[in-house]
Amino acid sequence: MTESTVTGGTATERIAAQGAAPGADAAGGRKRGARNWRPLLLLVPAFVIVSLFFLAPLVDVFIRSVTDPVPGLQNYVWLFTTEANLAVVVRTFGTAFLVTVVCLLLAYPYAYLMTIVSDRTRNLLQLFVMLPLWTSILVRTLAWMVLLQDTGPINGLLAAWFGIGPIPLIRTTFGVALGMSQVLLPFMVLPLYSAMAKIDKRLLPAASNLGAKPVTAFLTVYLPLSRPGIFAGSVTVFILGLGFYIIPALLGSSKEIMISALIQQQISVFLMWGQGTALGIFLLVCTILLLVVVSRLNKGGSLFPGVNR
Repeated sequence: MTESTVTGGTATERIAAQGAAPGADAAGGRKRGARNWRPLLLLVPAFVIVSLFFLAPLVDVFIRSVTDPVPGLQNYVWLFTTEANLAVVVRTFGTAFLVTVVCLLLAYPYAYLMTIVSDRTRNLLQLFVMLPLWTSILVRTLAWMVLLQDTGPINGLLAAWFGIGPIPLIRTTFGVALGMSQVLLPFMVLPLYSAMAKIDKRLLPAASNLGAKPVTAFLTVYLPLSRPGIFAGSVTVFILGLGFYIIPALLGSSKEIMISALIQQQISVFLMWGQGTALGIFLLVCTILLLVVVSRLNKGGSLFPGVNR
């Protein structure tokens, strides 16, 4: 056998191999493509659970809001044209906003303190934040009822030390806001701490060395960097505050009724399912719009500190 024959045979085999390669690659690509959708099967249980326990009830609530007692938008007309309903809506959003501001003012210095203390002290401060979450909201609300009543310890101390009282603390907006703030404070502290823990502690001394006053350095350097935590904590507290039922029902009065109590009243007392579900859909839409607006305002950031987009 000559050298050319050997070379030719080798070349022929090489060409054949090259011709078969694209087909093999295509088959391998098809096989790999067929396997790509299989991990999506892991999402099926979650999708089924969300559909059965969230989407289906939500669709049912919306259908009831436009079909009970008769098909139409009369329930939403009732919601937006009744003066008492508008007063409840304003009170609900006003109380939630007040609680958000109170929690922010209390949580911001607390979260900042957590970033500058030792690890042992930080763990202790975190324990103080998490401890209320391990206690039932009902138990804490009943404790506030004892503390805030006219013959309770707070009014007793005011009368003994300052000779004033009794001051109406319970059945007021103050009592409702105080109880809600105590419950929702951890939901403000944790996002703030998550955002502040990422801020370089050398920035404020550097700003001071460049001639900035402490207040100016804080407002121009530290506060903007902690904005993701402010947004996340404020949105969380505000949305949770909109749906509170137990605390306004126990610490408030009939004059302090909020949307959640009005929904319960329409459905359980008056059996007006259409009006109650219309209130629920309205509250859900307001929550979604709030998230959209805050996302627009917080451009370039995330509503959840620690989670990158």
